[in-house]
Amino acid sequence: MRRIRYEDGGAPDGGLFLEEVPVPEPAAGELLVEVAAVGVTLPVVRKVRAGGPPVPLGGEVAGEVVRVGEGVTGFAPGDHVTGLCFGHGYADFALLDSTMAVRVPAGATARDAVALVRSGVVALGALEAAQLAEGESVLVTAAASGVGHLAVQLAGLRGAGRVVGAVGDPAKAGFVRSLGADGVVAYGEEGWGGPYDAVVDAVGGELLGPAVRALAPGGRLVAYSSGGGTIEAYDLLAGGRSVIGFQIARVARRQPERYAGWVRELWRLFTAGALRPAVHAEFALADAGLAHAVIEGRANRGKVVLVP
Repeated sequence: MRRIRYEDGGAPDGGLFLEEVPVPEPAAGELLVEVAAVGVTLPVVRKVRAGGPPVPLGGEVAGEVVRVGEGVTGFAPGDHVTGLCFGHGYADFALLDSTMAVRVPAGATARDAVALVRSGVVALGALEAAQLAEGESVLVTAAASGVGHLAVQLAGLRGAGRVVGAVGDPAKAGFVRSLGADGVVAYGEEGWGGPYDAVVDAVGGELLGPAVRALAPGGRLVAYSSGGGTIEAYDLLAGGRSVIGFQIARVARRQPERYAGWVRELWRLFTAGALRPAVHAEFALADAGLAHAVIEGRANRGKVVLVP
């Protein structure tokens, strides 16, 4: 089978190489999935760009189960599933821990699955962490991203009174408004059109300060970015603002029933036509470097997908 190997992010071609390797065998508790789509994520792109030792390129995969490992119950060959692969996901075949796999319902494609499930549970979980009450206002940063474009829609579906998307490129404003946003602001704008009862932030870094200052008194910032950053304590003390860190992997491990409930809710909204996952572009497996470049350049409107 074909697989993308990562060696050195400092290499001229980004350190991504297409190679031929044997199809892996599922260990106990694993599913072997013939991959139909891979969702490219910002954390993986950042890991590659940072360089360092070789690591498997994991990510969201969706496809058909072709073999199950010892002890697997609830799944069988022929099932269509999606889930987060922690090993080699940029490949024709990938291994999924059966506890991380969810079924793809009839009528949904693998492309729909990788655009909806993982990004959707992050968006839904971050909004729950914000404790957003009906009628409150919310700002979503990286509003055109794989997670952000779903968070904009979900905020409205959950009763937010005002939903505003923040983007780095004003050319994305039309896309964000098409998702139902009441307004769009650019990162360089003073005050970001606030104040807001909640800010859901996917960017971090130098945007954390402005995000806190855009909060109304008593407002909450939910930070789920891997981009780091620092916050001045006074910005929190002024007005009694707060910051909440959110990590979806922690919920998946410690509260699997809650995670599963979010997945069911996402598929319900999708099936009803209320939630529309967007795919910016599809790339062949051999063009993984080009897919990474789209994410790294913040050019995407929705999800970027590899199609083996």
